Amino acid sequence: MLHTPESLEKLKHAPGSPGVADVIHARWSPRAYADKEVSSEDLKKIFEAARWAASSYNEQPWRFFVGRRGDATYQKIFDSLVEFNQQWAKSAPVLILSVASKKFAHNGTPNYHALHDTGAATATLSLAATSLGLHTHSMAGFDHEKARKAFNVPEDYDIGAVTALGYLGDPETLPEQMKKNELSPRQRKDLEQFVFSEWEKPAVL
Repeated sequence: MLHTPESLEKLKHAPGSPGVADVIHARWSPRAYADKEVSSEDLKKIFEAARWAASSYNEQPWRFFVGRRGDATYQKIFDSLVEFNQQWAKSAPVLILSVASKKFAHNGTPNYHALHDTGAATATLSLAATSLGLHTHSMAGFDHEKARKAFNVPEDYDIGAVTALGYLGDPETLPEQMKKNELSPRQRKDLEQFVFSEWEKPAVL
């Protein structure tokens, strides 16, 4: 069966909710990427968006290592991935590793929200990518210490996540189980399951 990018986008598009920006409905995390490079211009736009993410005390604790297929940075990030993720991430033209400073620069005290803020920057980056016709897929499945060693990341930085970036590809290139997930509609919990007024008590919105 032929799956066009258009049919996949339609399948994965979240059900419309009044007042929610369409870019949020359109964002999803594919595993199949097209053999098409991401321009430097678009990469700059994507990281410019991440630059303006909110952070505690405007610390901006995030750091991003950006690898483009064929360069040494890409290979280091790829080598840190678990085998499962290597199977599909090899098709992504860009791999990104995020890290977060554990301390505030202005006084050296612990920043307990650094990974939260780095996640916010990554989410902003992902929405910017979606608005440009690209997709991202962030991963927890990689060897943190291998990544730390590969990039000489200091111990006062936490390792965040690896994010694949590129254009939507053909799910037929994926192993069967991955392909099945790629071709399944997206699902999410109902608001009542995570928006509370008290513990386990749904808030009235």
